[in-house]
Amino acid sequence: MDKILAGDNKGNLTQSFGGLRVIDFSTTIAGPHCTRMLADMGAEVIKIETTEGETMRTRPPLRNNCSTAFGQLNVGKNSMVLDLKSPAGVEAVRRLIATADVLVENFRPGVMRRLKLDYAAIRDINPRLIFCSISGYGQTGPSAELPAYAPVIHAASGYEMAHLAYQPGRSRPDYCGIYHADVLTGVYAFGAISAALYQRSVSGQGQHIDVSMLESMLSLTLNEVQWSQFEVKATQRPMFGPSETTDGYVMVAIASEKTFQSLMQVIGHAEWITDPRFARYSDRRENWASLMDGVEAWSRSVTTAQCLAALNEYGVPSSAYRTVREALADPQIAHRGALAEVQDDGGTFKVMNLPFRMSGAKVAAAPRMSTLGEHTLSYLKEIGLSGDEIARFTDNATARE
Repeated sequence: MDKILAGDNKGNLTQSFGGLRVIDFSTTIAGPHCTRMLADMGAEVIKIETTEGETMRTRPPLRNNCSTAFGQLNVGKNSMVLDLKSPAGVEAVRRLIATADVLVENFRPGVMRRLKLDYAAIRDINPRLIFCSISGYGQTGPSAELPAYAPVIHAASGYEMAHLAYQPGRSRPDYCGIYHADVLTGVYAFGAISAALYQRSVSGQGQHIDVSMLESMLSLTLNEVQWSQFEVKATQRPMFGPSETTDGYVMVAIASEKTFQSLMQVIGHAEWITDPRFARYSDRRENWASLMDGVEAWSRSVTTAQCLAALNEYGVPSSAYRTVREALADPQIAHRGALAEVQDDGGTFKVMNLPFRMSGAKVAAAPRMSTLGEHTLSYLKEIGLSGDEIARFTDNATARE
């Protein structure tokens, strides 16, 4: 049977991963973010769920019991309900795996092995399969089987304490509801899968990919990884932070000599360009607090709009501190087509498209969300189950609800 495509892909000139089949066992954010990227680029993604559905289906905001958070992570995927604790469910998965190009899972290490669906158990079924495992600490090692979610990894990686170091006068780490570790790890997994697919085009062989959330988060602390190895004198004031205006705050980034010189013109201190305290980058670091106090003395005399107008005129990188709602209303977002409208049983909502465009391929979210189990029967037929077998399969699944 022809592979079943999620959404309406007619009219797409090209999709980079068109024709690829992905089996998606992942839940919550990291794995689903990765497989959503694959779906946006044309892959057929089969999301395997239990009869209750993934827990993210209850994450607010909800309309008619449909979660838009779940939708943002899973639009464009086909939904198949299977009981992986039953021999029939595992056998159905094994048959699907034989037809797949990629498998993504983010269970705690050991779960797939207990289900007899780990890479060692299924590689002979499909030697070309790219099998991607996402976990908190990696598949092996002393911490491998520890439970982990993004906030735990934020703490374990040092990220939160590194962030705290940029908050003068504070000693308690932040509360963080923005799941950097999940999104970042999902992107790393996507990149690794893409590389493995290219390698397979040469070798003809699949492989196992092991992605660690801990290591992903450590990669964000670029400066801190180096500072932890060598003694570096800290600046008196963080390099980048808010400068107050009469009605808000702006971010000003001094990242080059040209930027520094232009900013001095804006704030009316052109003489500081040759001031021994600031003339060289090393001197500026030593006297950063004095420099930024001077910048803020100027910014406090003007409105945010006036501040940004002056900085933009001189090409100084800057922005107001905006809410996400305000950022989404930026005309640049509309110009780029960064938001896509999606439909589910609760109505319509908008999701972010992937943040890149390709001249030779369409990269976009599918227009609708699959309902739970919508494609189960189609895939059971494809893998060769008879009508009676499908009836028994679905009756058993219903009985377990």
